[in-house]
Amino acid sequence: MQPAYLSQIWIFPIKSLDGVNLEQVEVLSNGALRSDRAYALVDQTQKIINGKNCAQIHQIRASYDLSNCLVELTAPTHPPQKFHLESDRFVLDQWFSDVLGFKVALIHNPRGGFPDDLNAPAATVISTATLQLVNSWFPDLELAEVRRRFRTNLEIDGVSAFAEDVLLSEQRELPRSFRLGSVDFLAINPCQRCIVPSRDSHTGIANPGFQAHFSRQRANTLPGTVARSRFNHFYRLAINTQIHPANQGRSLHIGAPISLI
Repeated sequence: MQPAYLSQIWIFPIKSLDGVNLEQVEVLSNGALRSDRAYALVDQTQKIINGKNCAQIHQIRASYDLSNCLVELTAPTHPPQKFHLESDRFVLDQWFSDVLGFKVALIHNPRGGFPDDLNAPAATVISTATLQLVNSWFPDLELAEVRRRFRTNLEIDGVSAFAEDVLLSEQRELPRSFRLGSVDFLAINPCQRCIVPSRDSHTGIANPGFQAHFSRQRANTLPGTVARSRFNHFYRLAINTQIHPANQGRSLHIGAPISLI
């Protein structure tokens, strides 16, 4: 049988916007992947604007030329337009403010991005089989749409559904270690989900009953080998991780094997 391996790498350069599929990526000191969530939108109070608190953001499409620090943006009311992520910052702020209908600014943190889980800011991990099983719960969705909704960084193939949950230890204080390629991770917790996965990734329109149906299916399909005590509810998918700072500068690449340490 083929050993488990890294099959997909996704980063999301501007938090809550479209992702970029990569062949390899560098790991930063906090465990984040280079350029992942490196930019974010904030309002005038410096509150981060994301899919949780602003459904309109789903209607913005973004594509990137990261080697040249370029982004092309479009929205239903705005034709495609290219911007330099640094030198066009003022114009970008105006563009986003115009599309969203309130004043926002684009901020940048190249050293670790803007993770949701500050205790586990490294890459999120999921298996391909998990996404396929979740897709079967929602037959009206395509697998690509499920990927877009759950926005996970690292996808592992060659394992069964919810194999990532098996990495979780019974005790949060004693996390289990695993190695992906040359990078050592700690499996910290199952990722708590918000309203975003229930919404169409292009329109922002929510699917009624999505969270309740997902949670029922998740509880019914949790493998017996998983530490059930780590789930105070079942609206969770993928795992959040940490790394040791010694892993800084190492790279992950498609095909890298995964193993327990």
